[in-house]
Amino acid sequence: MKTIQWFPGHMTAAMRMMEKHLAIVDGVVFVLDARCPAASFNQKLKKLAGVKPVLYVLNKGDLADERADILLKKIRDKGAAAIKINAVNNGSRRDITGAIEKLVAEKRERAALKGQTKVFRFMIAGVPNTGKSTLINLLAGGRRAETGDKAGVTRGKQWIRCESFELLDTPGTMPPAFENQYLAKHLAFVGSINDDILDLDDIALELLNELYEKYPARLQERYDISGGTPLDMLESVCKKRGFLMRGGDYDYERGERAVIDDFRKGKLGRITLDVSEDIEKLNF
Repeated sequence: MKTIQWFPGHMTAAMRMMEKHLAIVDGVVFVLDARCPAASFNQKLKKLAGVKPVLYVLNKGDLADERADILLKKIRDKGAAAIKINAVNNGSRRDITGAIEKLVAEKRERAALKGQTKVFRFMIAGVPNTGKSTLINLLAGGRRAETGDKAGVTRGKQWIRCESFELLDTPGTMPPAFENQYLAKHLAFVGSINDDILDLDDIALELLNELYEKYPARLQERYDISGGTPLDMLESVCKKRGFLMRGGDYDYERGERAVIDDFRKGKLGRITLDVSEDIEKLNF
């Protein structure tokens, strides 16, 4: 598989903007993908936050299985504040609001003793397509931030008032270099990397290979896959879905797109890609 690398010019500008605004925020909310919280952890953003209080939000919890709860515990065991939510579910609003309040509880108490009513500011950050804008819309009680299912929808900063908070929505930002290509693949699988720069063949075959290692029953149930090479598995997908060209040749491209799309939309069931060892190696 080709080396994955993606750090377009607008991300450099975004990092500078975030560094500038950190001086006026009270904390940072890092939004991670619950299916791959280690892969979606950007160490450069963590360093940028410095001593500011940080909350890690494992979003898209509805697409991850119980393994994500183990990863959540691993993050908390490192002393980090972390919760798992589904930002498209209104029921998660109380969870995220409560977690943010805990970060500034002492500051709010000190302000109250002085007779002050303070509006605390938080920066919402993370890699692309983790649901940062969706989270802000949940907290704001309506559609305030631009959202989409393609990496790189948010390009500029947006301040949004949410009850006793002001939230700064920031563009999704990748690390300048992917040192761990295994985790980079996971970002490609979930759609955090622009599909236009990826090799569809590589991504689909790598995804099938990893899913067969971790969730073979899911592939058997949906595509009648019972083993073989990744190409054999892709041919099973084409056969099951009727993706055939004239002359009976397999339409590999349609099969590849189907596998990637089915995974991203949860049609293969709830799946968690990262494992505990991935979390243990990181400095949350």
